[in-house]
Amino acid sequence: MALTSKISLYNSQWPFQFSVEAERIAKCFNSELRGIHHVGSTAVPDLAAKPEIDLLVELSEHQNEAIRDAAMRDLGYVRGSNLSEGHHFFRRDVGGIRTHKVHICVMGHWQIERMIRFRDLLRADPAIRQQYQDLKLRLEANNREGIGEYLAQKAPFIDALMGPPPQIR
Repeated sequence: MALTSKISLYNSQWPFQFSVEAERIAKCFNSELRGIHHVGSTAVPDLAAKPEIDLLVELSEHQNEAIRDAAMRDLGYVRGSNLSEGHHFFRRDVGGIRTHKVHICVMGHWQIERMIRFRDLLRADPAIRQQYQDLKLRLEANNREGIGEYLAQKAPFIDALMGPPPQIR
């Protein structure tokens, strides 16, 4: 079973694609918007990645979710299941290919600090970045069950660096 897209070499256009999409989705949030961060592998120069831009939206609170969900839908996003309590998730596919993922969390949510800290660690440490890239490419080559398998098999590497998520400590 295929992943949502194939891992490719780093593309210097990814930061620009993030900026364009951040500006596009910002209008879906009212005064609760506190920031939009580029996270995930496309936010790390020199790291191979699935070419899916991850945006982390930081809010002061979740408000008017029905209106927000409709606005995101109008931009081509589909709301997925919450990834954890208070961590809302949207995905956008174009022509059947995943192009963007949006994580929406309230300020102080444990996932905000974790995603940004992991991104910054990969940016700063070439050895860890290479280990992570090698792992991702190996997982892609051996993947049989799709994205769930891929994410589950990456988790121990991330947890070893960042510590386990709060709900499993």
